[in-house]
Amino acid sequence: MADTPEKHVANDRAPRVEYELPVAYSSVSGFVTDWAVNLSRGGLYINTDKPLPVDTVVRILVTLPGAHFPVELKGRVTRTNALGAAPANQSPGMAVEFVDVDDDKRSRIGEFVERLRAEFPPEAPAATRK
Repeated sequence: MADTPEKHVANDRAPRVEYELPVAYSSVSGFVTDWAVNLSRGGLYINTDKPLPVDTVVRILVTLPGAHFPVELKGRVTRTNALGAAPANQSPGMAVEFVDVDDDKRSRIGEFVERLRAEFPPEAPAATRK
């Protein structure tokens, strides 16, 4: 059986880390500032009471700790949890997959995620930092 791109992506989920990180993203009303609470080199989850529709393309500004300026990324909303409809273990918000990210930015995000994963190993209780 041939491997389809969908199967490859599903089996190749990037390591992620629970971490609060301020983000700004484009919406119909301009730029909105919220908190990302889950980050990987492939995307992030943004806490918001007003998630954008699935497949919406957004411009995201993320300031990684230690960076002198924000990283600008392009993303696509892949999943949403509406306020009141989110499962008990998940806050309302939206999952955003990074798209058209150059190797340098993807590498910087990946290094940041790996540094946090080393600092807060998965065996320890989920650590959330600001």
